[in-house]
Amino acid sequence: MSDSFPRFKAAVVQASSILYDREKCLDKAVALIEEAASKGAELVALPESFIPGYPFHLWLGSPMWYQSLFKEWFCNSVEIPSKTVERLCEVARKRHINVVIGVTEREHNSCYNTLLYISRRGKLLGKHRKVMPTHVERAHWGLGDGSDLVTVDMDFGRLSGLLCMEHSMDLVRHALIARHAKVHVAAWVGFSNVKGWESFNESTSLCARYHAYAGDCFVLNVQSTASEQNVERLCEGDYQRQYFKKGGGWSAIISPGGSVLAGPLVDEEGILYADIDLSAIADWAHWHDATGHYARPDALSLMVNSERNRVCRPMQESGAAAQLGPAEQRGATARLVEGVEQLLEAVRQQRSAPEIERMAAEVTARSRAVDGRRT
Repeated sequence: MSDSFPRFKAAVVQASSILYDREKCLDKAVALIEEAASKGAELVALPESFIPGYPFHLWLGSPMWYQSLFKEWFCNSVEIPSKTVERLCEVARKRHINVVIGVTEREHNSCYNTLLYISRRGKLLGKHRKVMPTHVERAHWGLGDGSDLVTVDMDFGRLSGLLCMEHSMDLVRHALIARHAKVHVAAWVGFSNVKGWESFNESTSLCARYHAYAGDCFVLNVQSTASEQNVERLCEGDYQRQYFKKGGGWSAIISPGGSVLAGPLVDEEGILYADIDLSAIADWAHWHDATGHYARPDALSLMVNSERNRVCRPMQESGAAAQLGPAEQRGATARLVEGVEQLLEAVRQQRSAPEIERMAAEVTARSRAVDGRRT
């Protein structure tokens, strides 16, 4: 008897955020998730930084012009954990739907362009921070690191995600393809409504379809669109209006091999649906597996630093480890115990091997911190 593969309905939501208003964006996201669930979707993807909206102002004026807009955007960003995340988890649980959504994450005084992965049981499974914000985005978003190149195990199989122009970073894509996701969420801002970027839809299509082809996976490509309300919010004068207009967006559901199953949806709000049959991956498996039988690790391989970047690390003195004081020792020991407990829980839950390996490496680093050796 042959193995059977999951079948389910997936949805991508192309919609406009309500800029700089976290609660209204959250209300809209919840309503859209509920709508997708009511149509039978078991997985739904929403665009990049849907809460509290993409910071278009970065492209439309000088830092002095957009300072007040930045402050609104910063104050409306999403902390993890928070009531915002709890509500997203609640709607996922109540509607029994897996959710992937882009948010601007705020950690202390820094923001990050982040994807949240939420299971249909209402649990935050993980997150991905964009490893390299694009161009002027670096004025607002910090850099992710190798610890953010993760996949998550959902009930239908393993899922990955990247944000916008990360799809042009082949080493980043390869690092995720090597973790063998069955479904990939490509979350973008819709940018074809911006003067000078009219070809953005073509670039999106190229990147998304190629990832489906090279990664032997389904791709849920989801973009935002800009409402007239957002145009009025941002365009204070003729300078902004010549560059920014209503519309934008190219969303589609793509099968392994690069064929479009649903869409594309262009320049308007809406939800696309498609029936996903994971057995379709087998139609391509005998041709190539970029990180399996079609790989040549003896000739070409990729090294990934999966450690999280840290601002503060134990200092070394004269080649020997610095000694921790009593308070620091107690704190380091508590963090080690916490890490071990989290690792044991991950093993009990049968989390993915890469995630367990990452957590084990974190426990090792904490252990070294306790005994004073170099992390």
